[in-house]
Amino acid sequence: MSITPFLAAAIQFEPLMFAKEANLRQLLTLVEQAAQKGARLITTPEMATTGYCWFDRQEIAPMVETVPGDSTARFTELAERYQCHIVLGMPEVDPQTELYYNSAVLIGPQGVIGCHRKSHPYISEPKWAAAGDVGHQVFETPLGRIGMLVCMDIHFPETARLLALDGVDVICHISNWLAERTPAPYWMSRAMENGCYLLESNRWGLERGVQFSGGSCIIEPDGNIAAVVDSGDGIAYAEIDINRSRQRQVLGELVFEQRRPDHYHTLLSDSFLWNPQDFFGLYGQQPLPPGKQSRITVAQFSPTEQVADNLATITAMTEEAVSQQGSELIVFPELALTGEHSGAAHAQTQESPAVQALARLSIKLRVYLVVGMAEKQQDKCYNTQILFGPEGMIGCYRQIHLSHARQQWASAGEHWRVFDTALGRVGLLLGNDALLPESARILALMGCDIIACSAAISTGFTAAHAGSAVVQNYPIPTGADPLHWHLFRTRAGENNLYLAFSNAIDNTTGQGGYSGIFGPETFTFPRVERLLWQEPLAVTQVMDTRSLEGSAYPTNVVRRKDLVAMRQPHHYKPLLN
Repeated sequence: MSITPFLAAAIQFEPLMFAKEANLRQLLTLVEQAAQKGARLITTPEMATTGYCWFDRQEIAPMVETVPGDSTARFTELAERYQCHIVLGMPEVDPQTELYYNSAVLIGPQGVIGCHRKSHPYISEPKWAAAGDVGHQVFETPLGRIGMLVCMDIHFPETARLLALDGVDVICHISNWLAERTPAPYWMSRAMENGCYLLESNRWGLERGVQFSGGSCIIEPDGNIAAVVDSGDGIAYAEIDINRSRQRQVLGELVFEQRRPDHYHTLLSDSFLWNPQDFFGLYGQQPLPPGKQSRITVAQFSPTEQVADNLATITAMTEEAVSQQGSELIVFPELALTGEHSGAAHAQTQESPAVQALARLSIKLRVYLVVGMAEKQQDKCYNTQILFGPEGMIGCYRQIHLSHARQQWASAGEHWRVFDTALGRVGLLLGNDALLPESARILALMGCDIIACSAAISTGFTAAHAGSAVVQNYPIPTGADPLHWHLFRTRAGENNLYLAFSNAIDNTTGQGGYSGIFGPETFTFPRVERLLWQEPLAVTQVMDTRSLEGSAYPTNVVRRKDLVAMRQPHHYKPLLN
């Protein structure tokens, strides 16, 4: 069924605590204003009817209500009158269990269509709310397939992915987001990596000492911000064209066709539920390497079609990084040795002279190298990364998720690869793999300290920010930033690991680049990271995996992986489909 493009509206609003009726009246006014302008899908912030920072069940008890209930009835009247759909954020009580939930309710002209109960609670909700028990549902409407997430849910790539696998056109994400400049990189990443629209209603203002960030917006399937409200009450409007989300593309790639769910069983594991120092190493098998400080480098250049020239460039950049920066691990781009445009024409074996030269270079300089190349093995070719070290060639990873271009000459790999080194546990990923959030997540669950990602991605994974008027506590940045969003910063933070992203520069278009080393915590400022632009250069960052001496439990977030430990994998079974 063809759906005509329609106007959507994301409402930004500051509710007041202990003023539910006043909040409802103001919300009804804002929703009606959007509907009168022609908006057919309208979102409101998380906990919009009541405010957010409640101490306990006793304090919020007078504010909760059932779904359906009095508040949903008032919005149903508006939805019927204007023939629109509304997402309302509110605290819900289940009349059977008396459990409270932080909920998002989808309301249409005929009443309540569906309800999402926040599945991944933030630090405050366990004081009064239970974790959601209804999973992650997509609802068919005349406007397309609509899914809902609440605030912290979106930190976990699994939640938006579950909606996308169920055919979502628009994710309505309602939040009380804080502690960073918005629109938040997480919001942009979830829209872009799932190729769908994202309506974001965030609150603003100060409540019990908590500063909320505003930045309500409408995000297009490529991650572009179509409309935004920075601070204050307001409404962001933009057109939704469902035909765009139904292309199911990410950077031109049909990533949902490229998924390999038979390789995703690790996504259902809870490997950071237990002390990682005990879990990894149980029965004396594969303990994590000791924590240490290490100097890691990403090198960025334009591979040519000449293997000898590329080898010379890799050698020169390695020698400079070791001598000038004391680098211990250097990551080079995808197909750095054999050339981006050569396909299998210059494919090397692991015994080829150029590959053996890299092994000797690693031994000579006592350095770890990650180098991408086209690999020939018997009658097949692979898009491969090879890890070299002081002991020579350590091992290789063959790309599991092949892009359309790589499918023309390469066979898909069959195994995730992690390697224990003197620097820590290293996982390998190649370009298109990293566009699918399942990939980095699996390596994190395997205990990686660092992912070495070699890529050749031309554009579409970064965005700027003009600056925000919302006053944040120092040192949270509020000014303009040309690289406010970088997809691979999100990948590092959501997995609590270091990510060394080495991206090629296309020698014909000049696109690509923006390589970087990203730290393990998204909300730590100043950020632990180093970035490049679009020049053939290298950059170095210290990676620290040490814990406090004598601690029986990891005190370093890379080893502890707080965010990864908060996953709710009992919801994730559809990821294997």
